[in-house]
Amino acid sequence: MLRYVDDTSATIWVETAESATVCVEAGDVSAEARTFAVHGHHYALVEVEGLPPGTATPYRLTVDGVQAWPEPPGRAGDSTRDSTGVEPELPPSVIPTLKPGKPLRMAFGSCRVSMPHDEEGNEAFGVDALRAYALRMAGVTGEEPERWPDLVVFLGDQVYADDTSPLMKDFIAARRDPEQPPWTELKDYQEYAHLYRLAWSDPANRWLLSTLPSAMIFDDHDIRDDWNTSQTWKREMDATDWWHERVVSGLGSYWVYQHLGNLSPQARAEDALWQRVATYDGPGELDLTAEVDRLAEEVDREPTTYRWSYTRDFGTQARLVVVDSRAARVLDPEHRSMLDDDELAWVDEQLQGDVDHLLIGTSLPVLLAPALHHVEALGEVLAQGTLSRRTKRFGEWARQAADMEHWAAFQRGFQELTGMVVEVATGQRGRAPRSVTFLSGDVHHSYLAEAWADPAAGRELQSAVVQAVCSPIRNPLPTFMKVAIRLAGLGRARPTGRLLLGRVKRSPLRWSMTRGPWYDNNLAVLELQSDRVRFWWSRGEVHDGDHGRATLHRVATVDVPVH
Repeated sequence: MLRYVDDTSATIWVETAESATVCVEAGDVSAEARTFAVHGHHYALVEVEGLPPGTATPYRLTVDGVQAWPEPPGRAGDSTRDSTGVEPELPPSVIPTLKPGKPLRMAFGSCRVSMPHDEEGNEAFGVDALRAYALRMAGVTGEEPERWPDLVVFLGDQVYADDTSPLMKDFIAARRDPEQPPWTELKDYQEYAHLYRLAWSDPANRWLLSTLPSAMIFDDHDIRDDWNTSQTWKREMDATDWWHERVVSGLGSYWVYQHLGNLSPQARAEDALWQRVATYDGPGELDLTAEVDRLAEEVDREPTTYRWSYTRDFGTQARLVVVDSRAARVLDPEHRSMLDDDELAWVDEQLQGDVDHLLIGTSLPVLLAPALHHVEALGEVLAQGTLSRRTKRFGEWARQAADMEHWAAFQRGFQELTGMVVEVATGQRGRAPRSVTFLSGDVHHSYLAEAWADPAAGRELQSAVVQAVCSPIRNPLPTFMKVAIRLAGLGRARPTGRLLLGRVKRSPLRWSMTRGPWYDNNLAVLELQSDRVRFWWSRGEVHDGDHGRATLHRVATVDVPVH
């Protein structure tokens, strides 16, 4: 998988069958790395430097001197054939370095289940928008390829640890009794490793992820539905005899499979655990199992011990700040917040002006459909017992049953974050950006909302402030929920101090849903143009029963003018 890429360097993540030395050759440059082990699996992160800016350089990867990627003809076997029986002809993988000054184009989306891409799978879960995008970019479907994005950002639920596919269930049943807790949900690191393999090994998607740089952040299903909804929820999980192994395995595998590749080489150099890998010169392969488990245990027990949030800079054109809205929560009923004090201080430091465009990636939408925002804010008040002790139990039940755990249900964090954005957009933190965009997923519908400052505050935003949501990539919303979501999107969000006699503070922002909602399996793209930010959402479609070659269809295009 191609992960972090800038104008002259790239990071390639590899999992191998056994201990090995992995080498990447790209044009005139090459780099190699030894594997490290976690729970019997073997990984390498190869950092390639000295690449020419603004180029797409084909590369090959060898394992102990034997070419492993692209897979040589005659050796690939069934790994080149997808669940539809199709063996797509895919072009060479390349490393596309950034070209300074080129308008940034970024794909994004969330929520993707690992189901077969055949007729049965598409009937139940819809066409995988990521795979349709891969087929188009590979030229397999005969469509005219678009210009490649500079990267794709996956905003949560890359894997579903709690809602497993038939293939994952088969793997579980072959190694333990699925009638015993945690049933057909994931239990340990071995099962997480297999789940990631299922998620990323379809030939078209595997090729796409080998040639399109990616950034990621977890959401609840990467660990379990409603992860860290409340202190009550966490106590219930901690009381089981299986949760500890599950959360340690989930966080540990996340560090290996997702987080390491998010970081620039400079940021990775500051990661103490990664430095164990980078500086190891002993005999044989470094086994990092105990240390990865220890990190995961510490993070679950005390979130301030590690930061999952990160940034990516694109010159002065744009800054992407990806915020962890799951593991850094404060669940103490007296001090609830989406982000703990250390995380808030870090976000406060990152959200500055003096860039043309500020992008804030967070799995949960900051600006929900207006009615949903109000309901979740009310739900927090009820669950806290602020109105009456008799409402507390009902509020907690409603919070978990209705997934009321977005930013609106953590009002302290919501107020802090939106207050920072207002300061950025009014020029109080350096030159105001031309736009500030929240990028999110999670809610299984897509939309764009536009925001303005609370009129009572007497400030006018100099930046266009929008919330862009793309969800799901593949996991559609049940039909009965679509009507409710459409109704919730009507009107404007006016969460003021008058709500519940002042128990919900005035919001620094007001907003309305200006486009959407759309319920398709979508992958979205944004492009920073000279006078606008352009967004578009695209879905996959099957024609003439050819499930192996779904085509890409644009659902909507939205332009947000900027000054």
